Amino acid sequence: MKSRYSAYAAGQSRYIIATTHPENPDYREDRLGWLAEIDAFCQSTDFLGLEIREVVDGDTEAFVTFRAILESGEMIERSRFLKIEGRWLYVSGEIS
Repeated sequence: MKSRYSAYAAGQSRYIIATTHPENPDYREDRLGWLAEIDAFCQSTDFLGLEIREVVDGDTEAFVTFRAILESGEMIERSRFLKIEGRWLYVSGEIS
C-alpha cells in the first residue's frame, strides 16, 4: 500500500498499472489511455500523507485499511491485495 501511495505521489503511473490485479474494476487493456488517466490524476492531486490503520496479512491475500490525506480532503479505504507469483497486486477497495 505504501509503495502505491508513493507511486501516485511521484507520478509513477507504470508502477500503478504493474501492481494492479486484472480483476480490478479500473484495469484496462488500453495501457496508453490508462496511463494518461493516472498521470492526470497524479498531476492534479496533492498527496499530503498516508496513515496505515490496519493490516490483515495472509499468505496469498491481504487487507490494508488506510487514510490518505489529500489537499482536497481525506479518503479512508480498506484495500484487498492478492499475491500472484510473489507480487502483491491491488484487487479492490471499499471507501468509507
